[in-house]
Amino acid sequence: MPNIGIPEILIILFVILFFFGGKKLPEIAKNLGKGIKEFRKEIKSIQNTVEPLKKELK
Repeated sequence: MPNIGIPEILIILFVILFFFGGKKLPEIAKNLGKGIKEFRKEIKSIQNTVEPLKKELK
């Protein structure tokens, strides 16, 4: 998986700003944060489900 550095992040932010404008940017950032939080929560849930199964198989 390629690493995303500062220049790439700045380009992505510029494109988002260009397409959605400055007024929508806080709303987009808020929704993105919620999405990331939910994604991490689900990953943690999956890990908690898989760990006992891994131990059982050993």
